[in-house]
Amino acid sequence: MSGILIYSRAEARRNAFSVEKYKKYLGVTLMYEETVDFDAPADFVINRTDRYDIAREFERRGKRVFNPSPLTRLANDKQRCYEYMRENDIEIMPIDYMTTPLVMKPSFGKGGKGVRLIDSPPVPKTDGFVYQKPASEMGKDLRVWLLGGKIMGAVLRESDSDFRANFCLGGRASLYRLSSDEIHLIDKISSLIEYDYIGLDFVFDGGRAVFNEIEDAVGARMLYSLTETDIIGEYCDYIKKQLRGSHD
Repeated sequence: MSGILIYSRAEARRNAFSVEKYKKYLGVTLMYEETVDFDAPADFVINRTDRYDIAREFERRGKRVFNPSPLTRLANDKQRCYEYMRENDIEIMPIDYMTTPLVMKPSFGKGGKGVRLIDSPPVPKTDGFVYQKPASEMGKDLRVWLLGGKIMGAVLRESDSDFRANFCLGGRASLYRLSSDEIHLIDKISSLIEYDYIGLDFVFDGGRAVFNEIEDAVGARMLYSLTETDIIGEYCDYIKKQLRGSHD
């Protein structure tokens, strides 16, 4: 079975460790988002971009894509994702919220980039942004990794200097023990989406975890720094099993 691994050029450089692991475990060929060749021979595609249209075109051509395009589309559009979760009785922090303080997020952003805390009026109403009520415990959030329906790990991220707790923005990370209520919430969200390998992020409001976003091309630096889990290796084993199952 031959495979293609897709990153943007910048993300491939930033994630060289992961790229080499995918190559080692699956023998994939690295292809850049900017120069995708849909006619390249491959049995499967690992899409590590936020481009659902790339995944959809490969799917249209009969390729198995990890993650599937509907998941990539949902995960990378915050407005769409929040509305979907709310419609399915998953608690979110209120959106379309215009009372300060509020959090202003690019709808198609990731990694905390472009997210602003607005603490005084006037509020800039700009297309392409989500306006959301802040959680009561700012500078603190939870990342949970899921692989094939299984919870693989959970890490608490905290920052004393920024309302965003993202690890890539300098937040500190520690292993987190999920409560039974949190596991139930994760399982409920998991049942609503079709995915292979994702992260779920939660904020804390009034002491409880509240859904924040789905990380489609989820990173694994925190898991590698805090545990012995080779999550990319396990993902590659999962991909091999999926491909074998489709040819039985």
